[in-house]
Amino acid sequence: MADIKASGQRLAETLNRYDADYIEVHLEESQTSHIAYRGRELESVNRTTARGGNVRALIKGGWGFTSFNNLDDLPGRVEIAIKQAQFVGNEESQLAKIETVVDTVLTEASKNPETIPLAEKKRLLDEYNEIIWRTPRIQTSTVNYGDSHKKVIFLNSSGSHIEQERADFTLRLNAVATEGSEVQQAGLSLGSNGDFSLLQGLHRQIEQMAQRAVALLSAPQVKGGEYTVVLDPILAGVFVHEAFGHLSESDFIYENDHLRQIMTLGKEFGSAELNIVDAAAIPRLRGSYKYDDEGVPATKTYLIQEGKLVGRLHSRETAARMGEKPTGNARAINYRYPPIVRMTNTYIEPGAVSFDDIIGDIKEGVYAKNWYGGMTSMEMFTFSAGEAYMIRQGKVAELLRPVVLSGNVFTTLKNIDAIGNDLEMNQGGGCGKAGQSPLPVSNGSPHIRIRHCLIGGK
Repeated sequence: MADIKASGQRLAETLNRYDADYIEVHLEESQTSHIAYRGRELESVNRTTARGGNVRALIKGGWGFTSFNNLDDLPGRVEIAIKQAQFVGNEESQLAKIETVVDTVLTEASKNPETIPLAEKKRLLDEYNEIIWRTPRIQTSTVNYGDSHKKVIFLNSSGSHIEQERADFTLRLNAVATEGSEVQQAGLSLGSNGDFSLLQGLHRQIEQMAQRAVALLSAPQVKGGEYTVVLDPILAGVFVHEAFGHLSESDFIYENDHLRQIMTLGKEFGSAELNIVDAAAIPRLRGSYKYDDEGVPATKTYLIQEGKLVGRLHSRETAARMGEKPTGNARAINYRYPPIVRMTNTYIEPGAVSFDDIIGDIKEGVYAKNWYGGMTSMEMFTFSAGEAYMIRQGKVAELLRPVVLSGNVFTTLKNIDAIGNDLEMNQGGGCGKAGQSPLPVSNGSPHIRIRHCLIGGK
């Protein structure tokens, strides 16, 4: 099979000769490893290699797209995408202008997962699984490890030619404890954009995770109602990603009249201390990169600044349609898909309040940490916290059964009345949209305090 670098060089010389408003090509090769345990047993170990590419062509506002895993006839692939676009387009093509880029972005050799022996990865996971099963009353567990190393070549008819490499690690663990008819669980998710050491040395954290699953069997359940709630950086980060970040993706905005009316630039959504950012330009996070999948340089985009809506996330097409600047947020999970508007590293910027001061004047409230999952429907959200405690007289008190938080995201943003000084980024998750999942992202926040938050319980 043809080499992607040589194939890209040959195609780059002829790409601007085709009859289309715009053409771009992605060529990709990747290596991935997965190790999974279910209960005490090793369930699967696999390593895969993939090579392929795609072509997008734009003609009169219509896109043609084709993906393939054989690089032998790239000119033919370009012609297929052009023919598809000719059937679709019937208006003027719109793409925000960007600079032509020729660049190479390589991964440090030490960050390539392929340099770490599979036996070393398995040995570490054996240790982690054994820690879980040393804990009495654990009924079952899962351990899932994955890594990947990807090389992508991007070409377009404007003359850009970008080579980028990317490494990614993920580790997710879950322990389930039972006693009679009672069942409780606790989990831990971590990730890295190339540093395997961040997944090492977790023995104490995993022991505490398993012990927490057992402790939840005898923990009380909170009485349902409105509380002052403090979210830890992980749950607050998930909240800002899921409940607000997706509403800032402009392909969703310009296709939805109701959301367009809500997400009006300049509208006040919170206090002057509230700043929400999406930034792929921050190094060493799972959502970081130098160029997005349209060849647009990574940026730092303020979505909310001093409480007001000031920006949103764009591809080149959405930026042109809405008369705004591209933000470098067009991403595809792999060569089988076209790029769409996606978040990168989304977070609330830190404030100036210590954790002790955040909880200090709460007579009775809830401290919610970590997360299990949730759902959003436009501006409404429901999230399950993975860990929760009562706050009594300004102190963190007894452990609670996991709680469910729900409400309107815009009301909730306005009810944030304290933002901590302790920003942390959660790199253990992956984002899903339009069938492309899990895309590497990170999200984070300081501790935040929310007044009048609805908690589900007894």
